[in-house]
Amino acid sequence: MAALSGLAVTGGTIAACTGKAKPQVQGKLLGPSFKAGHLLRKGINVVPTETEEQEVVIVGGGASGLAAARWLKKHSDKNILLLELENETGGNSAAGKNEQTAYPWGAHYLPLPNNSFTELLDFLQETNVITGYDAKGLPIYNEYYLCFDPEERLYINNYWQEGLVPRWGVPENDLQQIERFQQLTEELKQAKGIDGKYAFDIPVDHSSADAQYRDLDQLTMLEWLQQHELTSEYLHWYVDYACRDDFGSALAHTSAWAGIHYFASRKAEASNSEPHRILTWPEGNNWLVQRLRESCTDRIRTNAMVYRVGEQDGKVAVDYMDLRTQKYKRILAEQCIMATPQFVNQRLLSALPELLSTRNLQSFEYVPWLVANLTLKDVPHGKGLSLCWDNVIYGSKSLGYVYANHQQVALFPEKKTITFYHALADEAPAAARGKAYGSSYEDWKAVVLQELEKAHPGIQEQVEQLDVWVWGHGMIYPKPGFIWSEDRQQAGAPYQNKLYFAHTDLSGISVFEEAFYRGITAARQLLNTERA
Repeated sequence: MAALSGLAVTGGTIAACTGKAKPQVQGKLLGPSFKAGHLLRKGINVVPTETEEQEVVIVGGGASGLAAARWLKKHSDKNILLLELENETGGNSAAGKNEQTAYPWGAHYLPLPNNSFTELLDFLQETNVITGYDAKGLPIYNEYYLCFDPEERLYINNYWQEGLVPRWGVPENDLQQIERFQQLTEELKQAKGIDGKYAFDIPVDHSSADAQYRDLDQLTMLEWLQQHELTSEYLHWYVDYACRDDFGSALAHTSAWAGIHYFASRKAEASNSEPHRILTWPEGNNWLVQRLRESCTDRIRTNAMVYRVGEQDGKVAVDYMDLRTQKYKRILAEQCIMATPQFVNQRLLSALPELLSTRNLQSFEYVPWLVANLTLKDVPHGKGLSLCWDNVIYGSKSLGYVYANHQQVALFPEKKTITFYHALADEAPAAARGKAYGSSYEDWKAVVLQELEKAHPGIQEQVEQLDVWVWGHGMIYPKPGFIWSEDRQQAGAPYQNKLYFAHTDLSGISVFEEAFYRGITAARQLLNTERA
């Protein structure tokens, strides 16, 4: 098997280390609809014989498409129809379930939103995540959705320490560099440009246009650390972990602007919580997309593979195949929101060469991800802090695992489920994706177990089920020069007051807040065109 981001092993490695046979672990390899993706890449030239008319069609049922649908339902009387390729909406906020708990297959938490992002706060209040506001106007968060204690731990020097910033057994010089880094990022959190905007904000497009900050996009995060004489290997590992966590990319290949944004963009204030806390659910962000979906459940068609978007009789012609019936159909829409990533739009919009000529969609690159869910009799204990929601292994290029049962009231579940995350960040995205698609279930199982063995010797004896999900295009890659490029800006521009664009990749950073913002932005553009 070819190397997979430095984590390649053979199926017999773990058993060979202990000298005895391990129990057979059951599981399967999952992922987005590979068959449909292959059909799209191959190309479909069928002209549909069935045609219907709709006012607004939304292509794509991820968080951005659902946010657009919700906004249009709340702020207009437009008749909408959302088309989704998969069996369920949700995009990379997919989730699964076993007999003990739900668990995420992708995005799994939401940091407390900035108080200036009122649209998101309103949505959270609608869903009772925010239960009200105090006398100072600060949101009161539902304690049930705030991550329970203990939240995070790091396995370092054979000990589980509290928190993810390396501390246990770290030399004094390294600790001083870590403190200096934290001081720098805290200063940047409060920094504002000459336009009066925060240097780093969420949504990304609310950030300052001041060149002294935007020019950081031309550097890598590693180069920025080196410029500030921050050379500690402990610090570098921690910042690399942060880049992989939010972007799926490594320290040496991530835009410095994006890397600093991870630490400096969040400025939440809450009545009953510390600013750094997060909101999470056993099923991860699937809980959020389900709440978005509730506003338009009756206007969603799943298993609808859109393969062409063009023009006919002054309308947007959306051609799709009903994967259940294998029938080809066309919808003529007054307006259309493309809530699909740009690598998909390159194919869907081929009938509109004039549109494609105005934007460089090839500059959008995506990092592949591996997610595994394991059902265990128990998680082996170790020295230090007990099992937390987030559990990370120092020195690893994986992102550790999340404990799916953590938000349950039951203190002693019969079995435990953990969700393991790994961004394939150490090769060019296309090469990593090719190796990911060429790897078998047994290959991935060995990778996952070897990583977990670093902190939990003998963990395979506890594992009953290990399922793997591969996201070939898991996250937009914020390479240097991309965040503030014309390519990113132009890709989101509406086309002829008929086509609008809403996807997280248009922000250059794949987080729920940006998906939500992109959906609302496209919906507003559509409505503003109508009123103009």
